[in-house]
Amino acid sequence: MSKKILIITGDAVEALEIYYPYYRILEEGYEAVIASPTKKVLRTVVHDFEGWDTYTEKPGYQLESHASFADVDPTEFDALIIPGGRAPEYIRLDPDIPRIVGHFFEAKKPVAAICHGVLVLSALKNNAYFEGRTMTAYTACSLDVESIGATYTKNTLHVDGNLVSGHAWPDLPGFMRELLKQLK
Repeated sequence: MSKKILIITGDAVEALEIYYPYYRILEEGYEAVIASPTKKVLRTVVHDFEGWDTYTEKPGYQLESHASFADVDPTEFDALIIPGGRAPEYIRLDPDIPRIVGHFFEAKKPVAAICHGVLVLSALKNNAYFEGRTMTAYTACSLDVESIGATYTKNTLHVDGNLVSGHAWPDLPGFMRELLKQLK
């Protein structure tokens, strides 16, 4: 039976952080399902490092989601990917996010969060999932990693058990390699 991977996101997802994992999953022969607050055409953004003190943002491609969060049954999936961008800051407020994300931690299934994806993890009210664990995220999210009870590492890629974390889109090759190892 083929593996089925859930990607949760919304408008303003970082384009590379949704497209790269999505196509990599399909390339492996697995099923990839993109879920968002409502089933719709998502607008992505392109973040780049152009000498500013922070990243810049430009409009990206459009990409259709396959399901709404309300329609997601997390028991049907083998792994979860949480891309970054600005989407995590508001999708974490969706009432279905704790149910969806919590399932993956309860069932000890692989969870991969990159860049600002850690913001979604803050929707879980059970910090026990993160106590004694280490993860990375975009530097500006280091305080968010610590606020959920994990230890922040400056490494751009980190694996702690079933939790794969990456700093930003330049780390996608290692990020996906580590997630795919867990699925095989």
